[in-house]
Parts: sequence; C-alpha cells; structure tokens
Amino acid sequence: MPEKNVELFSFKFSVYARIARIVLLEKGIAFETQEINPFAEDAPASYLDIHPFMRVPAIRHDDFTLYETSAITTYLDEAFEGPSLQPETPAERARMRQVMAIIDSYGYWPLVRKVFSERVFSPAFGEETDKAILSEGLEESAPVLAALEKLLSDKGYIAAASYSLADAHIIPMIDYFLMAPEGAVLFKNYPKLVRWWDRVKERQSTISTRPHLPT
Repeated sequence: MPEKNVELFSFKFSVYARIARIVLLEKGIAFETQEINPFAEDAPASYLDIHPFMRVPAIRHDDFTLYETSAITTYLDEAFEGPSLQPETPAERARMRQVMAIIDSYGYWPLVRKVFSERVFSPAFGEETDKAILSEGLEESAPVLAALEKLLSDKGYIAAASYSLADAHIIPMIDYFLMAPEGAVLFKNYPKLVRWWDRVKERQSTISTRPHLPT
C-alpha cells in the first residue's frame, strides 16, 4: 500500500507550526511543507478553504484537512505508526493536556509575544524594543513558569517518563523565551524546568526546526 501524503501548511516563525513539525519528525512521518505567511497582504485567498481564520498550522492528509495545533498533533500521533507521544495512564495523559492548555492560555502571550517579540524578533527586523512591554512580559511569565515547575514530572519529561505531545508543545515557546537574555536569567529560577530543557534542547527535532532569524 503506498504511503499516504501529509502536507503541512506552515510559517517559519510560528511556534504553533513548529510544534506540528516537531511531532512529524518525532513520529518519523514524511511530509511536504507549504509556506503560508498569515500576516502577509498577499496571503492566498484559497488558503481560507483550509483554514477559515487564516492561521497556521494546518495539515492535509490525502483528502482530510485539519487545523488547530492540538487536534493536529493528536491526530498525527494516533493515525501513524512510530513512537507513541501520549502517556499510558489517564493521569499522565490528563497532565499532558493540562500543560498544553496552560502554555496556550497563559504562556504564549507573555513568553512569545511580549518577551521574545520585543527583545529578539522586533530588533532582528530593525524595530525598537518596547521596554515597558518587555518588562510586563517578564512579570507575567513568572507565574506561568512557576506553574510548569510545580507540575513537571519527576520522571524526566513534562508529563511522564517518556517524551510526549506536551514536551513538543512547549519547546518552541520556551526556546523563543530563552533567546531573550532577560528570559534566560529568569528561567534559571526554575531548576526542574532547567533540567528538562537540558534534556530536550539537543533532540534532533528541536534543533532542526529552530527558525533562523536575521542577524
């Protein structure tokens, strides 16, 4: 039986598109990438047929299309062979989903949109850092990191003894946050998270999906 084709609609700087790429690599799934800049004025109108809110990521698997990151990564884990990225016990699976919800609801905006964007991304494109927004982002990031520190499994990864969708989900946001010197300093206050990051930062899926910013 021929292998089914997976097409990923992605934007190179998107943390959520990177989550999908990480999961595809961790599962060993062959895929093709279609680059979509959802912020561009010339973004193809035809993409609205795939994602009605003009965001990334989305996937097309033969005649099946899907958007929303958690739905995509769960589907990829369950529909394809390869290592399972969901823990075995109900409690660990619940913890995995809890961590993913926390980072989405409370972490993305301060870690990425305020700290990373103001300190790293905007200057890379010649824009000034808004120090007030940066300071606000650092302040708002602290309780998120503290919550993750408290919930992090003692078994080595976020939710269990094995790498899961939760690890893949928060890696891009933590990676961006740590690119800001102030973020890296704050992160040192959370030793369990530091040990976790030391474990996952050298994985091939982490390294090969890291975007290259202008210098």
